[in-house]
Amino acid sequence: MSRRPVASPFPTVVPLVPPASARPCRAPATGRPDSRASRLGAQIRTLRLASGASGGRLAQNAGISRSLLSRIERGLVSPSVQTLEHIARALDVAISRFFADQVDRTDFCLVRSGKGLQVGDIGANAAHSIELLGHLRAGSMCVEPCRVRLDSQARPLAIVQHPGLKFLFMQSGRARYRYGTREVEVGPGDALLFDATAMHGLEAITEPCVSYLSIVFSLSD
Repeated sequence: MSRRPVASPFPTVVPLVPPASARPCRAPATGRPDSRASRLGAQIRTLRLASGASGGRLAQNAGISRSLLSRIERGLVSPSVQTLEHIARALDVAISRFFADQVDRTDFCLVRSGKGLQVGDIGANAAHSIELLGHLRAGSMCVEPCRVRLDSQARPLAIVQHPGLKFLFMQSGRARYRYGTREVEVGPGDALLFDATAMHGLEAITEPCVSYLSIVFSLSD
């Protein structure tokens, strides 16, 4: 009996394009923040704080005055496209990041307890449970966290290798984990971080039941 496809609970990031209205204009005569300019300014300030840059440093790197940057961030002036390009270059981001709609963003993933997507060859080995907890892309980076559970009847998972980096955090049970030619004993609270292009995987389960968090970071085309 064929299985019906399971709808994924994870969002798909849509490329963001600057709106045609992004053109030079003068500051509002009232001196009060314009709603569109306020959203733009708030986004620039958020990206600046995330980069760890001060207002003075960003203004200097962008070739604009500190007072102009302050007015832009407060939504008191709508900058020209050229000024936005300078700020984007100084922040090392695409100019489209300034126009991300914070209300309707799709790069946010919430998966309720037990509502992850079951993946892997579960039918062939019911003792294994692999639950995909999220899937997001940011530029060329792809992140996929999973929770893996193996009960007392489970056999060790196959040794695998694939592009990217992998992070494992053991939650319960104990096992011998293989990485290349090495084997290490891991238990609750232990963490592994490694290049996933080398052969790796559970070599043996030494204390059931094994449960761990696995996060893969890889580059997409």
